[in-house]
Amino acid sequence: MSEETDEAIESGGWRRSGGLVSLPESHRSVIVPTTASFWRKLAAFSGPGFLVAVGYMDPGNWATDLAGGAQFGYTLLSVIMISNLMAILLQHLCIKLGVATGRDLAQACRDHYSKPTVIFLWIVCEIAIAACDLAEVVGSAIALQLLFGIPLVWGRIITAADVFAILYLQHKDFRRMEAIVTVLIATIALCFASELFFSKPNLPDVLAIIPAVLVIGIYGEGETTQLLIASQVVLSMQLGFAVWPLMRFTGEKKKMGEFANGKLIKFLGWTCALVIITLNVKLLLDTFLPAAWTGAFYGALGLPPP
Repeated sequence: MSEETDEAIESGGWRRSGGLVSLPESHRSVIVPTTASFWRKLAAFSGPGFLVAVGYMDPGNWATDLAGGAQFGYTLLSVIMISNLMAILLQHLCIKLGVATGRDLAQACRDHYSKPTVIFLWIVCEIAIAACDLAEVVGSAIALQLLFGIPLVWGRIITAADVFAILYLQHKDFRRMEAIVTVLIATIALCFASELFFSKPNLPDVLAIIPAVLVIGIYGEGETTQLLIASQVVLSMQLGFAVWPLMRFTGEKKKMGEFANGKLIKFLGWTCALVIITLNVKLLLDTFLPAAWTGAFYGALGLPPP
């Protein structure tokens, strides 16, 4: 590697130069003519946005929402609202990282951290991917059984075939895949709207929501053995390992240039990271520490044990 290359890498704040892109079949810029109308530009950028939105509608999220609603009623709505606001902020930072550096978060970690740290982050990410896949496969199989009476084993096989079909479309025509996903999301949105209409929620019980911190302090971490909810716990554990480097990269002037986070974004982002990591540590302690220890700890804080 030449001295010029070394200096270029150092000036950019990276230990290694950028390598191959992730998902090269879909890694490209959205071509939008400068003379296009507002609606044409909106349509051009909506496809990738809808693909990202799928992450908020997976079976694991549905299962945790339903379980939380069944146990706590409307008191956890503040948790959902704050969680979505945090997710919007983190998604914004991910987009900014890609625009400013040409790297996604995985590539940025690879090009910044040492080899042992990269391997550790890779293992943690693979565990999260497996947990996410578990939620998708099991959730889809349950849905097919509820709708059509298909056995769970066949439902899993059908779901696997769907994955291969999506991968095929991804190589053939990415825009066509975006259209299919958009139709599916619209179907889910219609189902949500129908549920709200037929369930007739008690509106006074719904804004009377209490802050998330108070809910967590009062109820603690509920234990459950449901498979889908367990997968979301695994994903939550991995989230801290993603948020920390994301905040670090997007806050560095060398890497981000003029796109580096300002003081307000830094405060909000690091607050989100601290909340996520603290709650995950709490969950680990509640799960693995002896009951006598956790009871004494919560008693000292004046809180009920989990």
